[in-house]
Amino acid sequence: MNERIYNFNPGPAILPEDVLKEAQRELLNFHGTGMSILEISHRDPAYDAVHQQVKADIKELMSLGDDYEVVFTAGGASQSFALIPLNFASAEHPGTYALSGSFSEKAYEEAVRLGVGTVAASTKEGGYVRVPTQEEMRIDPNAAYLHICLNNTIYGTEYHNTPKTNGVPLFADMSSDILSRPWDFGSYDFIYAGVQKNLGPAGVVLNVAKKSLLEKSPAELPTMLRYSTFLKNDSLYNTPPVFAIYLVGLTVRWIKEHGGLSAMGESNAKKAALLYDVIDSSDGFYQGHAEKGSRSRMNVTFRLSRESLTADFVAAAKAQGLSGIKGHRSVGGMRASIYNAMPLAGVEKLAAFMDDFRKKNR
Repeated sequence: MNERIYNFNPGPAILPEDVLKEAQRELLNFHGTGMSILEISHRDPAYDAVHQQVKADIKELMSLGDDYEVVFTAGGASQSFALIPLNFASAEHPGTYALSGSFSEKAYEEAVRLGVGTVAASTKEGGYVRVPTQEEMRIDPNAAYLHICLNNTIYGTEYHNTPKTNGVPLFADMSSDILSRPWDFGSYDFIYAGVQKNLGPAGVVLNVAKKSLLEKSPAELPTMLRYSTFLKNDSLYNTPPVFAIYLVGLTVRWIKEHGGLSAMGESNAKKAALLYDVIDSSDGFYQGHAEKGSRSRMNVTFRLSRESLTADFVAAAKAQGLSGIKGHRSVGGMRASIYNAMPLAGVEKLAAFMDDFRKKNR
């Protein structure tokens, strides 16, 4: 087996090595059942223990009480973009959206297709170099919810404060920074995240929401499009993505064992600071995409002063075992995704590489 590299891909993304090793150990015989977790029934007591524990661990890390419930769905966050307005918005009470990047745009577009989407704020005109400020928010008091994307993977921006909504329910796509820092999760009515960026493999969406909200799905919706179906049936109405949920459980336990959200937040801030320091001290050789007040601690985006060096940078990084550095095609440049599982050593190696590359090509 080749030595593992440092995986800076934005998603599917790096998982803790300890988690992968534990899954490897249990793959053929899960908890003495004589079956793999890939074979086990979602009704089996051995899986039910996993299912209930991961939900409890997530609520514990988020410091949420019994008025919140954890629900697992499929289809990625992209399907949630449509499910949310279908379940909660109407022409009289539309969803209103703060646009801060590609994914918040896509969520808004789904609501518009249903005739229930409005814009509360947008930073598109400036190239999504920052998230909207509180002063820019124009929230209709009749809105069903305000929707934000907490961290913008493509553009490398992130909210550092929770918007005030004056009583309008707050919904958030937290796909790329879920459980990466201490946060006021109780200020949100509905949180969802495709787990493949920071909590597990592709195939499952984590939803954490107020029970009273999840119960309100319109009865006329098809069964599998109602959040109330998943609430009532403990996410087991149909066969759930068992293996993905199992890996989320292992990852969440790894977070708890490594100091919880406080430790994750400190580690992620330190890793991000290392890369931003290299960018800021490069005399313009590296140019960050995001404004400093909106910089993401999960996805560090930047360009080189000479576009002609981009391909060389990516190739040289890969040769050093630094993979997934190339930026999204819609933005270009570079992007280093440094989620919870990325070790400090990986970021230190990338920072040293960036400094060396600058010296050789200035």
